Amino acid sequence: MSMSTEQLLEAFRCMVKIREFEKRAHELFLQGELPGFLHLYLGEEAIAAGVMAALRPDDWVSSSHRGHGHVIAKGGDVRGMMAEIYGRSTGSCKGKGGSMHIADLDLGILGANGIVGGGIPIGTGAALACQYRGGDSVAVSFFGDAASNRGTFHEAVNLAAVWDLPIVFVCENNLYGVSTCQRDHMRITDVADRAASYGIPGMIADGNDVEAVYEAALEAVERARRGDGPTLLECKTWRHQGHFVGDPCAYRDPLEHEEWLAKDPILRGTRVLIERGLATEESIAELTAEIKAAIDEAAEFGRTSPWPEASELLTDVYSA
Repeated sequence: MSMSTEQLLEAFRCMVKIREFEKRAHELFLQGELPGFLHLYLGEEAIAAGVMAALRPDDWVSSSHRGHGHVIAKGGDVRGMMAEIYGRSTGSCKGKGGSMHIADLDLGILGANGIVGGGIPIGTGAALACQYRGGDSVAVSFFGDAASNRGTFHEAVNLAAVWDLPIVFVCENNLYGVSTCQRDHMRITDVADRAASYGIPGMIADGNDVEAVYEAALEAVERARRGDGPTLLECKTWRHQGHFVGDPCAYRDPLEHEEWLAKDPILRGTRVLIERGLATEESIAELTAEIKAAIDEAAEFGRTSPWPEASELLTDVYSA
């Protein structure tokens, strides 16, 4: 099923919001304002926007260390997110999670995860809970190509397949695990081929085309809702920056990088909207300016929010 005009416009807005959030976070990090590490989602926006367009508010999502885009696309508050990566008490997790562990259970966001592949069994557990409770809610777990080499991936997919759990495993294949190209850490070209080992469907989508992602995700989500079990959906994409902010990215071919930049999901989305008469260059510029202003306000909120009190150190961390 193709996206409706309303869905396409909302998905484009979502992609721009993710792009502007990440650009602002990048600037703030380089200025020394943000603590810890920052793994940017720049270039991969179409995957989060396309997949979330196929979900409902009562569905669940587990993420990875590159999770800002997933949180925003599921409805995360950019003010709370900025405050979180600033480490402030007004953050989504009261400043205790930081960039790699933003969560919001009220929105079905089970959290980004600093452990490679760590979110996969969490998402699978959520799918088990959905099945146990009845109804037709589903779970989606996002991870990178290199995470599909880890035992957590294989154990979770095998369990989900055996029990027909309502989950979609979304591999965001940006072709590099940190600095190692996919061709150097696995013999297969398509991560989706691994689905055959577990008797479940494997699908491939152009991860820089939000409509293609949506159509594939919707098929997989509907399969899960029917009780027909999991799907492995591989979305081919490219991160615009290095593995983390500060990574010089000398390991990538500059020509290949330029080729992928020409496939930028926002540039493609802009062309589609203009060609279909759904937007103009002026209206897109206005939308971008509106979103940038909201992101700037969120950054100021984060910067000026109070630090957590020392007395809160163990609150929400341990339970008796």
